[in-house]
Amino acid sequence: MKDAGGRGRALVVGLGIAGIATALRLRQVGWEPVVVERAPARRSGGYFILLFGTGLASARRLGVLEAIGDRTPRPAPYEVNRAGRHTVGMSLAGLPGKPRVVLRGDVERALFSALPADVEIRYSTVPTHLRQDDSGVEVTLNDTVTERFDLVVGADGMRSTVRGLAFGPEDHLRPLNYMIGATVLDKPLDGIRQDQGLTLAEPGRSAWIFPFADHAPGLLFSYRTGDVDAEFARPPVESIRAAFGPQPAGPLLEKLLTAFEQAPEFLFDSVNQVKMPRWHQGRVVLVGDAAWCVTLYAGMGASSGIAGGELLGTMLQRHPADLPGALRAWEARMRPFIETEQNSALIMRRIFTPHDRKEMITRTAMLRLMRAPLIGQAMGKIMNGADMKNKTLDVAAV
Repeated sequence: MKDAGGRGRALVVGLGIAGIATALRLRQVGWEPVVVERAPARRSGGYFILLFGTGLASARRLGVLEAIGDRTPRPAPYEVNRAGRHTVGMSLAGLPGKPRVVLRGDVERALFSALPADVEIRYSTVPTHLRQDDSGVEVTLNDTVTERFDLVVGADGMRSTVRGLAFGPEDHLRPLNYMIGATVLDKPLDGIRQDQGLTLAEPGRSAWIFPFADHAPGLLFSYRTGDVDAEFARPPVESIRAAFGPQPAGPLLEKLLTAFEQAPEFLFDSVNQVKMPRWHQGRVVLVGDAAWCVTLYAGMGASSGIAGGELLGTMLQRHPADLPGALRAWEARMRPFIETEQNSALIMRRIFTPHDRKEMITRTAMLRLMRAPLIGQAMGKIMNGADMKNKTLDVAAV
């Protein structure tokens, strides 16, 4: 099945950012990727994301950066309270490295368009059984057909099926006891400029308007919970409204809650990190949220997914006759980067959603300090692991 140059046939599970980036890079280095996706069609939507230097550099090398575009707004955002008082806020686009603001759909569309026509994609398809030996992996798909591959890549998200099949039933999710509700609107909110960002932060909860230069904004609700299961037991907007009660919402917050309630598509989920001692087992490897899930608080999900997929293909190219060695080299290169980002997410969570009144006071002080140019630059690097966020994961020295 594998040719003399070490190239082979790979099953990539998941047609999200990490999966498409992996399939694209594998095809570029001579492998034959087959992509399977649980959904009946490719997703076209998705919420707002930041692309830091790491993701931008990998996208550039994959040849898709220009197609991704840039929707970064220019005006400074505001911090607001329920009474409508405004103060100058923190611009996520102004963080060290000047991340690019885009929609998830922008990234997925650019990567998907770059896939060669000969890359096979199968929808409504999931792996249901894996059996490995020294030379390959037999994969049963949809409990009906079994095929053989040289490599299986699980890029199927935080609750990965591949992870369970290859690494066993242990739950690698580490809950942070926070919930998020996110959507992208199809029109600007009344009384708020399209490119204007707003943040309403209170102890244990926050609401954000994420603006774009040329698109209606996104909304994010984030809040602390002591019972994740209870949050899923009722309609999402009811859980979000309860989290912001019992005091009256006020005009601005009510406007945001109503917009979320009326949105045709949204994301409502618990916030978890994935913690694993290793990301590969034999000829099965996990990439993106399936392996590490840094959470949206780190702002690095898309960047790490693109970089992880690109670097995996590069390592397979560098170790053409040694797949185990390629996977070891890939993980050794990625792990310090990911561990830094997972730690940075715990710090940034305090900015996104302060846990209590003490963290709220600390957050306010941090935002004031960050407005001072020199202090802000230093604090930004500490808070966001900026050096790691903007590293290009260059493999020239590996």
